[in-house]
Amino acid sequence: MTVGPEVGGTPRACDAGLARAFAFLGKRWNGILLGTLAHGPAGFAELTRALPGISESVLSDRLGELCRVGLVSRTVREGPPLGVTYQLTERGGALLPALDALAHWAQENLPAAGPRGGC
Repeated sequence: MTVGPEVGGTPRACDAGLARAFAFLGKRWNGILLGTLAHGPAGFAELTRALPGISESVLSDRLGELCRVGLVSRTVREGPPLGVTYQLTERGGALLPALDALAHWAQENLPAAGPRGGC
């Protein structure tokens, strides 16, 4: 991240990398899903239980999006019963230090979440 010049210099511009990162991670549930998968692989039902308030259709959409960008992998387990497991890829795991830092910052600097603001 670069910081723009002081007053009197060229106008500041937003950081394009941060804008892309927050557009993606700021989408409801994406960052939380990555943080949840930091604890290890999980099936769809386990993720549904771990994230109260997420609908199955939104969970499916978000997992698909995370898989498409290469942050999460999807593995079909042969049955019976058939199952699907999701886990972080190396690229997804590379986000964990940043997510941990954000979580720590939020605990130190933001008021406790209300009834709809947390896990």
